[in-house]
Amino acid sequence: MKQDRELPVWRSLMYVPVNVDKFVDKAHTRGADVIQLDLEDSIPPAEKDKARALVEKAAAKVRRGGADVVVRINRPLSMAVRDLEQSICPGVDGIAITKVESGSHVRLLDELVSELEQKRGMEIGHTTFIAMIETPAAFSQMDGIARASPRVVALTVGGEDFALECNMEPSDDALLHPKQHMIIAARAAGVMPLGFIGTVADFSDWEKFRQMVRRSLRFGFDGASCIHPGQVKIVNEEYTPGEQEVAYARKVIAMNQEAAAAGRGSFQIDGKMIDVPVVVRAEKLIRRYEAIKAREAKTLAAMKG
Repeated sequence: MKQDRELPVWRSLMYVPVNVDKFVDKAHTRGADVIQLDLEDSIPPAEKDKARALVEKAAAKVRRGGADVVVRINRPLSMAVRDLEQSICPGVDGIAITKVESGSHVRLLDELVSELEQKRGMEIGHTTFIAMIETPAAFSQMDGIARASPRVVALTVGGEDFALECNMEPSDDALLHPKQHMIIAARAAGVMPLGFIGTVADFSDWEKFRQMVRRSLRFGFDGASCIHPGQVKIVNEEYTPGEQEVAYARKVIAMNQEAAAAGRGSFQIDGKMIDVPVVVRAEKLIRRYEAIKAREAKTLAAMKG
């Protein structure tokens, strides 16, 4: 069964170590749709407790530019529980669950988050989940993970960890199949597929990075994590429908209405047959474009305020 909740517009999700003040202070100026406050890989084990205590205050800072806030938590479960106890608050919109194993794992965390929301006077369901597929066990249960809770709004494959667990190189070719499978599982469940078809580790060649983002869009991703501020602008641009795409989509919709009024189910534009799938794709593009423009207006208002 597909999720009923409206999905957010998350083109770019920029990682920020929660314990590095200079990154936290500037994060709201970077233009990312989401700031991902990291409690996992970027935080040394000895600093975890201190980092957890910084989440609520950091969330208030990084959302000043209109961005949503997600916190990436740790495994094992004992660490995840402590992370959630410090992270569930009105200023945090979502939790990125690392190394998800199964639907029951998601439901367990859902129960804990519901208790914390209730205890803190928050609306039950306020906090969304990104499920991070990073193990072979999780890969085999992606369909169930995506449907495990209405809180799940996105799936992503953690390429480096997944490749390590599978004893494969984290190359584009090796990760192509699992990422395509994840996209299909996400779409079947009505949640967002996040990520790139390639790697984000190399940001020395921005044009090469842009081409990789364009390729990722063609494969069906809705957005992706960014590990460098320079990636954010490119990701936002490439994951936003262009003016020509929007104009063509509006033309398709208008001509479809004319054809329907005349009792026709298909028509031509520039010698190309237009039928139902093309019209539906055009309608989806316009809805996404309008949602992105609404987010950008919110961001602009927040920055002016």
